[in-house]
Amino acid sequence: MFKKSLFITFILVLSVALLGAQAQAFNLTVGQGADAVTLDPHGENDQPSSRVRSQIYETLVYQDTDLELLPGLATEWEHVDELVWEFKLREGVMFHNGEEFNAYDAQFTLERLADPETAADGAFIVGFLDYVEVIDDYTIRIHTEYPFAPMLSHLAHPVTGMLNQQAVEEAGDDYGTQYAIGTGPFEFVDWSTGSHIDLRRFEDYWGENAQAETVRMRAIPENTVRAIEVETGGVDIAYDIDPVDEERLEGVDGLYLQKYDTLSTSYIGFNADKEPFDDVRVRRAINHAIDKEAITEFVYTGQAVTASGPLSANVWGANTDLEPYAYDPDLAATLLEEAGYEDGFSTTIWTNDNPLRMQIAEMVQSDLRQIGVDVEIQVLEWGTYLQDTGDGLHDMFILGWVSVTGDADYGLYALFHEDNFGSAGNRTFWSSPRVNELLDLGRASADPDERYEAYMEAQEIIAEEAPWVFLIHTSAVNALRDNISNFEPHPAGHHRLKDVVKD
Repeated sequence: MFKKSLFITFILVLSVALLGAQAQAFNLTVGQGADAVTLDPHGENDQPSSRVRSQIYETLVYQDTDLELLPGLATEWEHVDELVWEFKLREGVMFHNGEEFNAYDAQFTLERLADPETAADGAFIVGFLDYVEVIDDYTIRIHTEYPFAPMLSHLAHPVTGMLNQQAVEEAGDDYGTQYAIGTGPFEFVDWSTGSHIDLRRFEDYWGENAQAETVRMRAIPENTVRAIEVETGGVDIAYDIDPVDEERLEGVDGLYLQKYDTLSTSYIGFNADKEPFDDVRVRRAINHAIDKEAITEFVYTGQAVTASGPLSANVWGANTDLEPYAYDPDLAATLLEEAGYEDGFSTTIWTNDNPLRMQIAEMVQSDLRQIGVDVEIQVLEWGTYLQDTGDGLHDMFILGWVSVTGDADYGLYALFHEDNFGSAGNRTFWSSPRVNELLDLGRASADPDERYEAYMEAQEIIAEEAPWVFLIHTSAVNALRDNISNFEPHPAGHHRLKDVVKD
């Protein structure tokens, strides 16, 4: 009798274990609007790449969905003095290649990112870095060239994801395309360029293992196609559903929509290094000539607010008192006449194949025609678009920026400081000595009030000088199959998929 009861208990335990195993044995497919450019965190600093890399790599500090800074691969830290921070590193963390993470990898990662020879787009994230000192296998000290207030939020940025030195050096130029080795919950398997990237659950992950056995990140540039894919079950999660599809998918059986506030802004950038956009009167004229309220209403129905400056109100240090450029074609024509362009001029506006940006380009083309400016719309492939705007080959371009750290430094320094001309972020090639000074002060000062005042003044000058048409600050909508749970959208857009469950 005892043996029979013991056998039944064994069968029950085995059954529960098998059911548990079956519950975790699922594949997750996610659709996003573009393919990654590179899986090397020190390559292109773009959103599609970051969304994949955030599954593969981990940072010393983790910023959660409430933008709270938490331990990541560093378990604790202290400010030794105004130029030195000490970090204790997590022990027992394995890279996907079987190497153990230690202080030398952290040193290699941060110094490689800062090294001009790496030419990393995200190098500005560690622009404060002097050098990294290894104290022991699990302790580093970061020495900075100047006091840097937003240090911890910068170390939470995906470009600082920890690399394995051996893996990077062995892969050489193939790192980021053929190889990508991190400590994250998913490891890189394969990349079919232009189609999808496959990831696999990392079984030796230091924390609780990911729920999904595999993740496929599909590139689906057409917004409507992406919406149809989630509607028909081709993907489990579709990022960035556009307003038209949001209305159509609302209430559809088998789906639910998840709307969230972002740290994003969309803008039209001028090439201030070329005529006629080197004249502030022309830049202001175009700001007045474009009906931004119409763009907000017709293109981004319910998913945006019209911008008056470069930062979303959700970002610390945003100046929310800036006066927007009113839609005033007569004033725009007057400004053009003052600048010597009373007969208008011909120019181009670049966009990638993002449908919303293409719609914006068409509305801008129509608006500017009213003041005699003839605009040709040119649609470029994403990689070429980033490269050529970084090289300054454009007249006007449409782009977005996510202030990933939630701090004004990130949303302003890369985009408006002259040290970041080109691919580092300042694709307008506009600069102001006073703005440079204020942005330097804002990142160096340990006094929050002093930082705040510096950012207020900097944004006033930027708004007045108008290197951008300040378009919109966006919210975003993801669509999920109704058997998907535990998905928490991150305001920076780097949604982590580790805990997502598929029933």
